[in-house]
Amino acid sequence: MVAGKSHEALVGGQFGSSAEAYLTSAVHARGADLEAIAGLAIGRPDARVLDLGCGGGHVTFNVAPHVREVVAYDLSREMLEVVARTAAERGLSNVTTREGLVEKVPFEAESFDMVLSRFSAHHWRDFDAGLREAARVLKPGGVAGFVDTVAPPSPLLDTYFQTLEMLRDHSHVRDYSRAEWEAALARAGFLPVSATWFRIRLDFASWVGRMKTPKAFVDAIRALQASVSESVTRYFETEADGSFSIDVCFFKATKARS
Repeated sequence: MVAGKSHEALVGGQFGSSAEAYLTSAVHARGADLEAIAGLAIGRPDARVLDLGCGGGHVTFNVAPHVREVVAYDLSREMLEVVARTAAERGLSNVTTREGLVEKVPFEAESFDMVLSRFSAHHWRDFDAGLREAARVLKPGGVAGFVDTVAPPSPLLDTYFQTLEMLRDHSHVRDYSRAEWEAALARAGFLPVSATWFRIRLDFASWVGRMKTPKAFVDAIRALQASVSESVTRYFETEADGSFSIDVCFFKATKARS
């Protein structure tokens, strides 16, 4: 048997080396989906918020001006260092950082008024465990918001896209469908409120550049893009330079009151 890294080590290594790139990434730093999830915090000045899998901290930075406290939580220490530094530079004194796994968060039950997560869940080793932990630490009546890339609606499109994701980033686990998301949220104890769709264009050079994807895998992605059927090319709106568009969904949910 060939020895290898744990999934957690793979995620930490992939994103630790890309922390600054994610801070400045246009896809992550702005967008209607970011405005939607951050908008949950408006009018909640007493709220304590958990940014689960905070990455470059964009949810944290947009939410912090509206709430009492934000805890930015991530597996990557380098990401958290970038978040802490940037929060200080922006005068966000109510932001703290904490390192750890989403499958076992080090917080007491019912200790947050809001749990938010954006573009993180497709890297979780155990999707259900992460959502159960999000529900556990959320107060009854609290609000949860999750934004993530969602799987396309057919097996052909789904298989193609998951392959692109894995070639580009070996820490990728799965982009889940809307049905998979809604079923998992229910299993975790959430009550669904709404699902809002967005279409996002990914600039190819930036997309592979953020993860420092090796040339061999970049070439494989481009070869796959060139060899698939016209229906796949049309669905993803694949452009001559490899840039393409994806589906993203914002799931809003609540936790039932006792």
